[in-house]
Amino acid sequence: MKLDRLGALLTAAGALALLTLPFVVFKANRIVPGDPRTLLQVLPAWAALGCYALLLAVAASALVADDARIRLLAALAGVVVVALAAAAAGNALTPPGNKVVRIAPGAAWWVLLIALGLLATDAATRLRPPPALRVLFLVVCVAVAWLALAHGTFDHLSIMREYAVNAARFAHEAARHVSLAAGSLGAALAAGLPLGILCHRVPRLRGATLGVLNVIQTVPAIALFGILMAPLGLLAAAVPLAAALGVRGIGAAPAAVALFLYSLLPIVANTVAGLKRVSHAAVEAAHGMGMTNAQVLRRIELPLALPVILTGVRVVLVQNIGMVTIAALIGGGGLGTFVFQGIGQTAIDLVLLGAIPIVVLAFSAAVLLDALVEVMDHTRR
Repeated sequence: MKLDRLGALLTAAGALALLTLPFVVFKANRIVPGDPRTLLQVLPAWAALGCYALLLAVAASALVADDARIRLLAALAGVVVVALAAAAAGNALTPPGNKVVRIAPGAAWWVLLIALGLLATDAATRLRPPPALRVLFLVVCVAVAWLALAHGTFDHLSIMREYAVNAARFAHEAARHVSLAAGSLGAALAAGLPLGILCHRVPRLRGATLGVLNVIQTVPAIALFGILMAPLGLLAAAVPLAAALGVRGIGAAPAAVALFLYSLLPIVANTVAGLKRVSHAAVEAAHGMGMTNAQVLRRIELPLALPVILTGVRVVLVQNIGMVTIAALIGGGGLGTFVFQGIGQTAIDLVLLGAIPIVVLAFSAAVLLDALVEVMDHTRR
């Protein structure tokens, strides 16, 4: 019987964390230092031992199971066990009617969740599921998580306590976050696609254009936000209409402009790369059929280049979802508002309230666009 190396590493990390680190942290309020508790200290002995037994079975699957489906099911079962154990700990430690106490997942909980997530990712990679199945799996996981949160299973955990306090603002900031990321991507597509086509048609422009966009890409995000504040502030002061439209030195305007500039390089570069991949014979055959240059571009070149262009779109969208977080520093809004507010208040649960949805959004966007790229590439072939 051969031990799986990754499974052995993840099992060792999870076991060490479970034996030496706190599973949850009890805090009298959101700011004060917490009191670490192990799983045996927060659950009845039978429940804690049951969790240990189930996690031991997951570890055995990670160590010796060759079937990727068994490894995936074991990892998902482990995630459910760890999540429900934290929820049970929150219910057990929270006094009835108390809205101040915070029960936060401890270091052991996070290590176990990361280890199980890596195990599930490894198993899914080995299975090589088709794009539709990957998207379905993502939808099911998100739906199950949403139903569990809506049901109130995790209401006594600290992150959900923070959400309850900020529910109305959370919806607004989440919508702002998505609109900034998607809006800047849309603007970059509108400008970057024609620019990429022009660079492909006129090679002399290619080097200079990509060079300038490369320089923009090297500027740190917070520095670019700061650089844009001055000209946009002057524009708002000089043109009342711009101020009325929301163009100011702080807020969403500099964030949107900076994200647009950062988005251009992947879009333009991938458009050029995709068009270069198009078979010269296919283009010549289209011309031989009497198609004009515009028709060849629309019917032949762009459809064949689409998978590469979509790869650039994927890079931009995932990049923008992360970078919108920093826009909160200049009043741009978004989920980064909770991250920086939590840092300022030394409230880690508020930080997580903003950070976890950002990770989920970025991961979901990557999975969806990866599936779309694979489908388009298969259609192209």
